[in-house]
Amino acid sequence: MLHTIKRFFKQDDGAVTVDWVVLSAAVVGLMAAGYGAMKEGTTDLADGTEEYMSSVEVGNF
Repeated sequence: MLHTIKRFFKQDDGAVTVDWVVLSAAVVGLMAAGYGAMKEGTTDLADGTEEYMSSVEVGNF
């Protein structure tokens, strides 16, 4: 039993998995932050475009 416990603590196969989980979580967090910044900018741009388009009068040809 003691041998099994010692062998368990010496194994480091799961350490790579933990690294990838942390790295993936960081990427997802950065993407979420980027989405928030991009959403605000595109909403402002769309509102400005809508305001401009609604103020333009189209004449008869």
